[in-house]
Amino acid sequence: VELVESGGGLLQPGGSLRLSCAASGFTFSGGDMSWHRQAPGKGRELVASITSNGARTNYADSVKGRFTISRDNRKNTVYLEINNLKPEDTAVYYCNAHRQSLNWVFYDYWGQGTQVTVSS
Repeated sequence: VELVESGGGLLQPGGSLRLSCAASGFTFSGGDMSWHRQAPGKGRELVASITSNGARTNYADSVKGRFTISRDNRKNTVYLEINNLKPEDTAVYYCNAHRQSLNWVFYDYWGQGTQVTVSS
């Protein structure tokens, strides 16, 4: 099982980027995907999630209107598009794969993270 994030880097405020998370080793289309971030000195927070078929998405209030999560089940990849970058978006961004039915967790996988730094 592997989740590999990419697309991070050093960007200027107001810019945009798209993060990708390529999955392998499990049935990608069977579970929900989400993006989380952890800023220096802070805990990990959920920023966006998407259901297995992409029909529903949810966002943290702090990123609504600027972040867009999407997935391509043919490519086993989930994306996070970030617009109007702000310095407070600086964090390590992680993708998560999760499949659960009632109280049974089939899987819960994490990537290694990709650093996003927003600075002028």
